[in-house]
Amino acid sequence: MIHLILFSFAPSSLPLQLLVIVVGIAIVLFGADKLTEGGASLARRMNIPQIVIGLTIIAIGTSMPEFFVSFVSALKGTPDLAVGNIVGSNIFNALLIVGCAAMVAPMTILPSTVKRDIPFALVASVLLLIMCLDATISRLDAAILFVLFVVFMVITIRSAHGDPSGEAQEETPKATSPLKAWLYILLGLVCLIFGSNIFVDSASALASSLGISDAVIGLTIVAGGTSLPELATSIVSARKGQSGIAIGNVLGSNVFNILMILGVTGLIQPMQITGITSVDLSMLVISMILLWLFSYTKYTLSRWEGAVLTAVFLGYISWLVTNA
Repeated sequence: MIHLILFSFAPSSLPLQLLVIVVGIAIVLFGADKLTEGGASLARRMNIPQIVIGLTIIAIGTSMPEFFVSFVSALKGTPDLAVGNIVGSNIFNALLIVGCAAMVAPMTILPSTVKRDIPFALVASVLLLIMCLDATISRLDAAILFVLFVVFMVITIRSAHGDPSGEAQEETPKATSPLKAWLYILLGLVCLIFGSNIFVDSASALASSLGISDAVIGLTIVAGGTSLPELATSIVSARKGQSGIAIGNVLGSNVFNILMILGVTGLIQPMQITGITSVDLSMLVISMILLWLFSYTKYTLSRWEGAVLTAVFLGYISWLVTNA
């Protein structure tokens, strides 16, 4: 089964590597969109409540780029790329996406985000830091992460059903014909598998060409590329005046990234980590602490708080590149 989703494509020249990285992530994002649209359409035809579709199929769908890139990276023997993608994506989400959005316009944070999503993301970040102290994510570690993911989903769906304000509502695609929905799902899976393979191979080849580690590429280029859906969602939601829901989705994605993606990936392929340092994992924890402190005051993020988050991100990336 694993051999059916793996193939090698590693361009030798630097310009071609960069081009294939861009093409690869574009294919991955397109595939995630089609997979989500097809899955949500089938769920609507099965009369699954819209709120459940939003909190499961659509939420998981936005994390598919991170999942397939990390999964394929682990299978190809580049675990630093896999874990770096998740750690970097979460830092990107918490500091840069939220920070830039807050600088554009002060943001109101939903109570459910402050009381559930941020604490859960913080706990998941601390747990990942502890698990990586021995430079290994074992199957036992992965099982713990996945069980916590199931707990998080149960809590999220139960709280959403009891939320009269409808703050957790998601816009879901209209139901299409079953054939069209299945074609979208098939197309999405093919694009995700193909795009992930060429993206991972080119990113690893780029690291070799530049003389830097897979971890640095994973924490920067790969993480930024796979976080594009969250960035796009936040921009669209901010324009609609729904920045609170957008930030909830971004932080929910952080929980998904650690608990679901590393949980599933680690269960299938345990990972030895060499390039992800305590500084990277500590920055992940610090980013969540900062966001929680800023959000907890008045359930708002002001422009100066957004500037602080953005400055911390830029400082971390500068340190990362300098010490690559």
